[in-house]
Amino acid sequence: PFVIVCNHQASLDLMGMVEVIPERCVPIAKRELLYLGTVGWACWLSGTIFIDRRRRDAAIRVISRTARALRARNVS
Repeated sequence: PFVIVCNHQASLDLMGMVEVIPERCVPIAKRELLYLGTVGWACWLSGTIFIDRRRRDAAIRVISRTARALRARNVS
């Protein structure tokens, strides 16, 4: 298992990231991306899990729940 952290600077970076991210990757993104027009739609349609960084406890719960689900399904 590993974590890939992408600090993209433009929406075009997403297209490049798609080429290097492994098949069984679970994308997690800040909730603000959901409201960036076509970028938000693309993230939502691809199954991105959004976290609200302003609510730290809730964000940690979402990430923990995601990790538990991946372990339960033996996806690493």
